[in-house]
Amino acid sequence: MTRTDTHLHLWDLRVSDYAWLPEGPLRRTFTAGEAKSELDAAGIGSAILVQAEDSEVDTGFLLGQAAAHDWIAGVVGWIRLDEPATAQRQLERWQGNPALSGVRHLVHDDPRDEFLELPTVRRSLSLVAEHGLPFDVPDAWPRHLARTAELADALPELTIIVDHLGKPPRAPDAFASWRSTMRDVAARPNTVAKLSGLQLPGEPFTVAAVRPAVEASFELFGQDRLMYGGDWPMTVHFGGYGPAWKIYSALLGELSENERTAVLSTTAATVYGIGRRGATVSRHQARPPRR
Repeated sequence: MTRTDTHLHLWDLRVSDYAWLPEGPLRRTFTAGEAKSELDAAGIGSAILVQAEDSEVDTGFLLGQAAAHDWIAGVVGWIRLDEPATAQRQLERWQGNPALSGVRHLVHDDPRDEFLELPTVRRSLSLVAEHGLPFDVPDAWPRHLARTAELADALPELTIIVDHLGKPPRAPDAFASWRSTMRDVAARPNTVAKLSGLQLPGEPFTVAAVRPAVEASFELFGQDRLMYGGDWPMTVHFGGYGPAWKIYSALLGELSENERTAVLSTTAATVYGIGRRGATVSRHQARPPRR
């Protein structure tokens, strides 16, 4: 089994400014070479690169990295969802690139809470579905998580991936609310979730701290609709890739071999329409298994 990390970022400050990056350890260039060293140390054989900026420049950079490195299994790029004509142009431009595996928009940074409900966005996402690509929803805070379930109903042909399990909170009442909303999301068979990005500012990042969310995710989604993602380099504030991998690995180590294989490999192949680089599955076959 080749393990796949479905959520890894690269950025180069010579390519773009990445204005959202705060001053500190994250505000520097993170290269493919660094990432490969981290993955090798963890025994991860391939990775999906995920956009870190809503720009064609960033997506073009990631596609270039994928062309240069065969361990990069695919790219989740950006398209302008609130402008369907632009989205169509972008999809047509990149549709011949085998590395393009999905689409994402930094929804949580958009000031419009109703972004996922906008008719223009729905039209663009229908185009994404027509191209056989899944849609990643990043950091689906409470204001977006319920809308994700509504979006799944509105576009049943679109595979929707909830990054970072929708950022489950730790406080008991807030966690209960997250679980209830996530149950609604998981009830839609065209949704998938990532075991990624479970670190929270000011909170401990340990096996015990994230266990409730991970166990809930298996109850709600099952292994065939869950994927592992390291979220590097966002984990540098918590020790980097290795310490984060140890947390996820400890929890995944409690599963059966078939369950681990699904989360670390086969679900990614199905959802993102890829296996190993160069063994591309038809995008239109890339649907999460129905339950």
